[in-house]
Amino acid sequence: MHKLLFAILAPLLLLQSKRVRARTPRLPEAEGARSGSTAGAAPPEKQGLPLLRVLVLGDSAAAGVGCTTQQQAVMGQWVAALSEYARVEWQLVAKSSLTCAQVLALLRDSDLITTEFDLVLVSVGVNDVTRRTAAKKWQADLAEMTDYLTRQLHAKRILYTALPPMHKFPVLPQPLRWMVGAQAEQLNTLLKLHCRQQRNTYYLAFEVPYESKFIAADGYHPSAHAAELWGQTAAKVGLEKHS
Repeated sequence: MHKLLFAILAPLLLLQSKRVRARTPRLPEAEGARSGSTAGAAPPEKQGLPLLRVLVLGDSAAAGVGCTTQQQAVMGQWVAALSEYARVEWQLVAKSSLTCAQVLALLRDSDLITTEFDLVLVSVGVNDVTRRTAAKKWQADLAEMTDYLTRQLHAKRILYTALPPMHKFPVLPQPLRWMVGAQAEQLNTLLKLHCRQQRNTYYLAFEVPYESKFIAADGYHPSAHAAELWGQTAAKVGLEKHS
């Protein structure tokens, strides 16, 4: 049904997509360091805490688009929350507009602080929706991503962030909003299935109130307030699964 509707609506959807791209402000990625450590700066009372090596991996949301600094973005928020319970060595590998397959290619080409990560937080899927990645390709890309993280980077826990409810994005007109929302729901269903089938993957969903303070100026990306919820939820789930 979706394929038939897409074929019928294709000219209108293409026109709406072009208009949205033309009218939506392109926000930069958050500024700041993309790797670091809290271990050396830890106060004496925290020197005995365990060490966690963590990686944030993904697209524009992971790169902090919608936030001014990496400290405000999900990387900084996650590290801050984890630092209450551990010393943290962290790295961010992310870039705007990348699909799941392209994020993995970026990771393969990146210089990493370690070849063994305790926790990996992944944000992919929105660009697979906008580029209409086929379901089978999405499943294959997720499998390849998890395999690489597990075998090559020895990731103990991989947290896959749920795709946002794109059917609620205020910047998108109808019927484009409905179409991308349906695609996002399909990819989310397959992401949940993937996480259930792997021993070290977890589907990370969190509720973000649809209020203006939680949405960036472009009406598309998470704001610093949303990144805080994301980072805190990822820390809670990651620490639960890691213990």
